[in-house]
Amino acid sequence: MSTITKMNINERRKYLKIQQERYLKASRKERGHLLDDMVAITGLNRKHIIHLLSTNLERQVRQTERKPSYGQEVEEVLLVVAESLDFICGKRLKPVLLETAQDLVRHQEIVLIPEVEVALAKISISTIDRILARNRDKVERRLPRKFPGRPSRIMQQVPMQIIPWDEQEPGHFEVDLVWHCGSDTSGDFVYTLQMIDVATGWSGRYAILGRSGLLMHDGFRNLCHRIPFPIREIHSDNGSEFLNDHMLRFWSKQVPVVPLSRNRPWRKNDSRFVEQKNFTLVRAYLGYGRLDTVAQTRATNHLYQLMDLYYNLFQPVMRVEEKILVRREGQPDRIKRRHDTSQTPFQRLCATPVLSESQQECIAQLRHAINPRMLRRTILELRDEIQAMPNATPEDPQHVHLALSNYQPYTVEGGWDVRLDFHLTQPLPLTLP
Repeated sequence: MSTITKMNINERRKYLKIQQERYLKASRKERGHLLDDMVAITGLNRKHIIHLLSTNLERQVRQTERKPSYGQEVEEVLLVVAESLDFICGKRLKPVLLETAQDLVRHQEIVLIPEVEVALAKISISTIDRILARNRDKVERRLPRKFPGRPSRIMQQVPMQIIPWDEQEPGHFEVDLVWHCGSDTSGDFVYTLQMIDVATGWSGRYAILGRSGLLMHDGFRNLCHRIPFPIREIHSDNGSEFLNDHMLRFWSKQVPVVPLSRNRPWRKNDSRFVEQKNFTLVRAYLGYGRLDTVAQTRATNHLYQLMDLYYNLFQPVMRVEEKILVRREGQPDRIKRRHDTSQTPFQRLCATPVLSESQQECIAQLRHAINPRMLRRTILELRDEIQAMPNATPEDPQHVHLALSNYQPYTVEGGWDVRLDFHLTQPLPLTLP
């Protein structure tokens, strides 16, 4: 019987069409066996099958429209229930239709007679959808909802595309914003703005207290000063902090103008390079707790300046060199990735023509002067200090403008700012004690 219930009318007609030629050529005894099979498979009456096999099995167009199965009383009650539940679809409405109608009777919103109650219990999902569609112009608008297929005006100006995984040119950055709100998203708290270069793995982070246009400008302006090569593309998710008039003006005023791109809706993997670093380079250090003071913001930026040196000059990274499609019989297809020899982002950058000799020499001298073991120890000590800092209290309100950097670029020969900004007024301990 399970096969019978799965066959619709078109499938039954198609099956009978196949068997019709055999049936007409068969003997009386063979026709009996064929009819037994057709009855078992289609579930139709034997005499009805004999009648169908004598026709061309084409479905006839209905001559008269089918009369409504439910009267005006049922439709009116259905519309009131649908309005009460914000006009959800029939598939969601059907299981709770009768129960909600009875609730509305108790609150004296409707009157439910026995005939209508029986109809509401047996009405089908498709009939509910037809009634709602037929009365669409009579109902109030639903509550506003966002749909990924309806991009905003700003989104329409920014194309959806993905930076290729095998991009060879430095300067194509994926950006993301990591929230440090803990379990409470109220008020202003610290965000980490992170940028990852796809070609070299060069990374940068900056902490901002809030995500207004002014603060986002401050964060990007500082990160741009720390990147020793031109930015050729900024790729973000669809967050409003990245896609707004303020940020479009900011990037359009850069020299050269920086083009923007964005993820497809609900596709986090379109920013896979920065997403995978959100844990290893942010969460692993700051955890998931709340940071919401000016002091925490400044200390976090101090930490990120040291991390920029540590990860860009000393930490080697591997890059996918080749993707191979592996197919094995009886198993799903999979992608096998081959990685190249690990190199630091600075080494990968030197292998490209984007840095001049003077720039390479300047950064190489800085790297030579830093003790990586002492730098790592300083990073971990500063991380512990940040985690021990107290959070904001109602008696001590925080002014987000105090977290803005008074950035005055100090460039050395080669054009890269190697100054460690406002916290490192004393030189780093570059040698072991």
